[in-house]
Amino acid sequence: MGFDIVRVMITGGDERKTLQVMAEHSDLTQIMTVDNCSDISRAIEALLDVEDPISGAFRLEVSSPGIDRPLTRLSDFQRFAGFDARVEMLINVDGRRRFKGRLLGVEGEAIHLDLEEEEAEVYLAFQDMSRAKLILTDELIAAAQAGG
Repeated sequence: MGFDIVRVMITGGDERKTLQVMAEHSDLTQIMTVDNCSDISRAIEALLDVEDPISGAFRLEVSSPGIDRPLTRLSDFQRFAGFDARVEMLINVDGRRRFKGRLLGVEGEAIHLDLEEEEAEVYLAFQDMSRAKLILTDELIAAAQAGG
C-alpha cells in the first residue's frame, strides 16, 4: 500500500485490549493523513477478519509515529542522527539501562550515542534495546516543519 510499519503493539488486559499500529509512508517526503490511517485500518481489519490471530475483543488503533516517534529499526537511528533520543536497554550497560543523548548514527549493529551532559559517548547493541524514542526538542520540531 506504500506504507512502512513502524511498530505493532498490544496494550491493555483481556477486558480492554488495543492493537496499536504505527505506520508511515514508504516515501518519507509524504505526510501521513487521517485518510491514510483509515485506509490502513480497513486493510488490517480485513486481514484480521480472515486470520483471527488475536483472541477476544480488541480495539484497532492506527496512527502515524508522530514527531517524537519511537525508533524501532536500526535504520531509524541513522536517519535521525543529530537528534536527541532516550534509549532503554534490556540489560545493564556500564551499570545502567537508561540513556539520553544525541544520536551519532550506527556502527555495525550498535547505536552510537553522545551522552552530552556526561561528556561521554556510548555504543549500545541494537539487539539489547527494549525501547527507544526521539525526544521532542525545538530542533526536531523545526526539522519536521521543514519536511526533514
